[in-house]
Amino acid sequence: MTDFLPPALILLAGALLTLFTRRHLRTAIILAAPLATLWAIWLVPDGVVATYTFIDYQIEPVEGSALRRLFATIFAIMAFGGGLYAFRQARTAELAAAHAYGAGAIGVCFSGDLITMFVWWELMALFSTLVVWCGGTSASKAAGIRYAIMHLLGGIILKVGIDGIAVQTGSVDIRPMLATDFATWMVLIGVLLNAAAPPVSAWLADAYPEASPTGSVFLSAFTTKTAVLALILLFPGEPVLIGVGLYMVMYGILYALLENDARRILAYSIVNQVGFMVCAIGIGTELALNGAAAHAFAHIIYKALLFMSAGVVVYRVGKSKCTDLGGLFRTMPLTTICGIIGALAISGFPLTSGFTTKTMISQAAANESLVMVYMLLAAASAGVFLHAGIKFPWFVFFQKDSGLRPKDAPWNMAAAMVLFSALCILIGVFPETFYKLLPYSLEYEAYSASKVVFYLQLLLFSGLAFFLLLPLMRRTRTISLDTDWLWRVALYRLVAVTSVQLGAVGARMGRLTDDTLAALKSRAESRFGERLENARAGVFARAWTIGTTALWIAVLLTAYVLFYIIWPSEM
Repeated sequence: MTDFLPPALILLAGALLTLFTRRHLRTAIILAAPLATLWAIWLVPDGVVATYTFIDYQIEPVEGSALRRLFATIFAIMAFGGGLYAFRQARTAELAAAHAYGAGAIGVCFSGDLITMFVWWELMALFSTLVVWCGGTSASKAAGIRYAIMHLLGGIILKVGIDGIAVQTGSVDIRPMLATDFATWMVLIGVLLNAAAPPVSAWLADAYPEASPTGSVFLSAFTTKTAVLALILLFPGEPVLIGVGLYMVMYGILYALLENDARRILAYSIVNQVGFMVCAIGIGTELALNGAAAHAFAHIIYKALLFMSAGVVVYRVGKSKCTDLGGLFRTMPLTTICGIIGALAISGFPLTSGFTTKTMISQAAANESLVMVYMLLAAASAGVFLHAGIKFPWFVFFQKDSGLRPKDAPWNMAAAMVLFSALCILIGVFPETFYKLLPYSLEYEAYSASKVVFYLQLLLFSGLAFFLLLPLMRRTRTISLDTDWLWRVALYRLVAVTSVQLGAVGARMGRLTDDTLAALKSRAESRFGERLENARAGVFARAWTIGTTALWIAVLLTAYVLFYIIWPSEM
């Protein structure tokens, strides 16, 4: 049966069971469901496994390939590692929502048609919103609403594109395409919104840091990387993605360098790293697509590790601002070491996973003689080392002592960080084993002398620049605004001004209504009012004589007779 059902259903069932179990049974389900899902993932053969008909369209709920298994595998590993990290600290609702969220991502991996993909896609949006809300603060609730609105908009755009493709082609199969008409552009925009591509990337840095310390770990893994998979399947070689990717790379570096909050630094870093993948998809060669897939795999691991280390800090001290932290290495050595390993991996340091995947993308650009792209990616690698490789661990763990002396990570959090640290190093030390999982056959040597020397020089000089410019790197208690200025500032001011204006108009209308009613009341009293003290009664309230009354009756009767005679009986 597992050959004919989406493996995501196992994880989804585990999420449902999590809600109705407690203590050790709940823990067993949280850890076993991702492992059972991983087993089912590797039972899915290549090709379409099952098909159904839905309103004259061919629905393919499960389609296997090396690329799909690669992404599904890392999503299942992430669900296990995240569950291990969170099961003692997170609430049951958050754990269930996180696993359902992961199930949505795995469902997208094996979707063979756009309709099935869209269903799992929206399931991800629903449960990721719940994960944000599980932060339990007023800020997380507000951020969750903004997050939901943005993804609802993205879902609508994606659905419009899918409907257009279905009408034009009569098929909803997932297949490579280029953005050449309205429908394909809508699909591309809908996917890029989930990838946090500017100018609609502010939702990521707005929502992820507001989740709980455990929730942000899950959020860092699924949404953007599912979008990367969708881009590989749908738009390989789309030229516009090269420019979008480079923009994301530089955007993420700039805002991460300006940021004060540790988790917002990491959130902007997600945009930066996804930019590398999007750029590789735009290049579109087999080496570039291998690089995008491999970098997505490695990125999920080291980014989750970085969020885990930041989450331990938030869990222990309740603070995430760099201005409030520092000197934590004294009492949190394991968290510090794991955070450094994640920082080195994201920077592409030799013998870490980031080096063996990021260099693949740069090499693909060089092979296609994209000199400017290659140089910008190299500069971006230096920028990554500045904001994530050095800034994050320095300001959180090593800067001027903050006086905080928290305990190190609880054992389950520590175990998850050690597991992901080991994966970062294993992929970096034994890349050939990892390369066998990639979708295309690969002849690529990561550790050539020229690459190692080039990246070591790049990273070491970046580190020197950081410490020389350290006085300029000090952060203040501010928040960096991007397009979220539209709803954090502009919309707020617009609502405030509109409220004042509507209030003034309402007040004027109220006064006018009161004056009108008072005038009508006065006129009514003058006509119908009874005699009050010295005032005469109204004309219709007076006692009339019999003669006056008879006169009025005669006048009205005459008028009625004339009207009846003059007015024609038929029109």
